[in-house]
Amino acid sequence: MSKVMSAAEAVADIGDGASLGVAGFGVSHRYPSTLITALRDLGPTGLTVYCNGLGQPGFPTAHLLADNHQIGHLVTCFSARPGVVSEAEKQIEAGEMTLEMVAQGTLVERMRAGGAGIPAFYTPTGYGSSLAEGKDVRYFDGRPYVLERAITTDFALIRAARADEMGNLVFRGGSQNFNTSFAKAARVTIVEAEEIVPTGTIASSEVDLPGVFVTRVVPVTVRMDVKNLPMRVNRAADSARLYLGKPALTREEIGRRVAALMPDGAVVNLGAGLPTQVANFIADRPVILHSENGMLNYGSFVRGDDFDPDLHDAGGYFVTLRDGASFFDSVTSFEIARGGRLYAVVLGTYQVGGNGDLANWSVPGMIGGGIGGAMDLAAGARNVFAMLEHTDSRGRPKLVEKCSFPLTAPGCVDAIITDLALLRRPSRSSRFVLEEIAAGFTVDEVLSLTGMTVDVADAVGVLQECWM
Repeated sequence: MSKVMSAAEAVADIGDGASLGVAGFGVSHRYPSTLITALRDLGPTGLTVYCNGLGQPGFPTAHLLADNHQIGHLVTCFSARPGVVSEAEKQIEAGEMTLEMVAQGTLVERMRAGGAGIPAFYTPTGYGSSLAEGKDVRYFDGRPYVLERAITTDFALIRAARADEMGNLVFRGGSQNFNTSFAKAARVTIVEAEEIVPTGTIASSEVDLPGVFVTRVVPVTVRMDVKNLPMRVNRAADSARLYLGKPALTREEIGRRVAALMPDGAVVNLGAGLPTQVANFIADRPVILHSENGMLNYGSFVRGDDFDPDLHDAGGYFVTLRDGASFFDSVTSFEIARGGRLYAVVLGTYQVGGNGDLANWSVPGMIGGGIGGAMDLAAGARNVFAMLEHTDSRGRPKLVEKCSFPLTAPGCVDAIITDLALLRRPSRSSRFVLEEIAAGFTVDEVLSLTGMTVDVADAVGVLQECWM
């Protein structure tokens, strides 16, 4: 029996107050735009929407549902992004839409659990943050874990590269991410596919998601114009900030120094934003890069428009692949992260505390914020590297005695690399030690721009002399 139908037919029974998971990654990557547009046109209201983020406003992403005032409750990893005030943020601030923030790995694990008939589980992710408030915390082998409830939904809207008429699906590249867990958690899963083929055309060994998890199949008719997507403006990677009238390292040079810290054989996750620069300086070294959208062993940025839309890192940059690369869904990605298989995670951040606290997902005045995968990565990686500029745009220290912004994870940071300095902690019970400074600066000048108490190494090196 064929499950193929039109988008309008597929969403027709999504009524007011329904709950649904909406797949898609970052601001633009592989949203089920055909189904979202059909649901916008149908117009049900009071929806509970689970998603990584609503995507880019003004494009056929889940933001269409917010623009049409159809969302009553939003459960997401990204409710706000710096420099953009979306319609969803306005509705949350006005009380029209309620908000629940969730860590990315926890979201997909809650969906996976719901689909597997498991009502709840304990995770190290989120402990010490506001996300754990009011939740049961228990200790296993001396470590705290937070109780999280499983999620099931009425519907899931997902996207695949290929589908057969029975609903067997094939995903492509790094675009499997949320689709699998969202599909398994839903009572009714609706997929839109770039290509729909007769049953039996897809080889059994090539099926990524069996048709038993898929209820309806729709052809893609609405596509995201990725090449013309307006990305958030960032300062050029080759520009340097001035401190005390002197230039520090450029953003590229900070990435170059961090890359040199990674030993051969390391598996490393690079967070969104500044840490993505590290990928361009791994070159042919045997360092394996991990991306939480579901890739291992990717390479440097792709320059220009000659990119593959299914090959992108967690920050949304299109990337190359290296020999031995592999793809998987987000559940597997966070199994790698929380399971201790990452030598390091490199995270951008707003603040680092003198005790190693990390605060990188929200600032005062932001509606929610952007947790992404940082909480899971900080909880699971063997080493946490904070990569940032030494002060904020107003000259206020980002390295502080005690974080005033919401915490991502307590006491987790092992090393700090800024455009002025490298600091490391010999142990997680000790203070940071200043080991290297930028050329042209003195130790006293760097300390004057640092808001935490640190020790100083007997011999302080120069950042530019320590990279590859």
